Amino acid sequence: MPAGGAHCDRDPELRRDAPVVAFLRTPYGWPYLLTPLIPLAVALELAGAAAGIVFATSALGIIPTAALMGRATEELAARSGPGIGGLLNVTFGNAPELIIALFALGQGLHEVVKASIIGSIIGNILLVLGAAMLAGGIGREKQTFSRTTASVQTSMLLLAAAALIMPAIFELVEGKGLPLPGAELVHYGSRVEHLSLAVAVVLILTYVAGLFFSLKTHRDIFNPDYGEEEAGSWSTRKSVLALAGAGVLVGVMSEVLVGSISEASHAVGLSEFFIGVIVVAIVGNAAEHWVAVLVAMKNKMDLAVNIAIGSSAQVALFVAPVLVLASFFIGPHPLALVFNGFELGAILLAVLIANYVTQDGESTWFEGVQLLAVYFVFGIAFYYA
Repeated sequence: MPAGGAHCDRDPELRRDAPVVAFLRTPYGWPYLLTPLIPLAVALELAGAAAGIVFATSALGIIPTAALMGRATEELAARSGPGIGGLLNVTFGNAPELIIALFALGQGLHEVVKASIIGSIIGNILLVLGAAMLAGGIGREKQTFSRTTASVQTSMLLLAAAALIMPAIFELVEGKGLPLPGAELVHYGSRVEHLSLAVAVVLILTYVAGLFFSLKTHRDIFNPDYGEEEAGSWSTRKSVLALAGAGVLVGVMSEVLVGSISEASHAVGLSEFFIGVIVVAIVGNAAEHWVAVLVAMKNKMDLAVNIAIGSSAQVALFVAPVLVLASFFIGPHPLALVFNGFELGAILLAVLIANYVTQDGESTWFEGVQLLAVYFVFGIAFYYA
């Protein structure tokens, strides 16, 4: 456990559990306070409780499991050197969200999956980066970060966005048009499915090339270590066991969450589109998002920008293509990367904004306010969609 238990040494009754108590009181420990919701969500599911309650409980229960997976990954990365460590971080960085989406694919919730993809991309760019700039900029005239690193990440995002919208353009011109936000499962036909598969292969190859660029040929420019200050205190065995256990728990929570989406959307009056693009996209990366805000408050904007923009790039270049490939084996039919009009508009605007706000290598708290304002506007539009 991280250092800091000395604060509790004054109380003899807490001395034995001082490190645990101290850690839970830190900004990094709060996700684990939600751990009791994991068995509670399973119990509610088995008891046949109301879908809205099951959904809310399982959504919150994913947060500590995702935090544990992230911590275990960081511990392994700290012991593996910069090259392997960076590879571990980018591989498992969005694992909880990927697991949630895989379960949704199995349930045939294709439009929810696509909404969560777009929601994660725009959430990282607007919500996470905006919150980081706002929190880090308070009390400071400005903060700085590497323009080179940010430029590479945003360029990859822009290229990925161009690739992701092409199946939708193809379907708009050659097919039956774009899906409606209220759709759950639409079969577009083999042509656009094969087009989506080809796009997915190109994106994954680009992702691999990007890893080679950032971790090998230009690793002196990039900072591949996303670990926290406490990283490195766990043994390799403990980290591997924690990663495996967290993966199992994420899978259990994801199954409960996905199984309750349809009924919960009707019970609480929210569309499945809104749940996918806002709720599912946030809970899968809540712990990682919070870390970005914390490091920005410590004036480490390079790391905050890398977490926000890098996570978006990973979703576009890795998570989305993997889901397309997996859909040929999971679910009723392959996933076609045909996004609805709201999703297309959101991803294009968000990526353009990301390029604009990071081009000078500086940020202020007001830029954070502006990014958050755009995200809330998108959220309002999604709510009424």
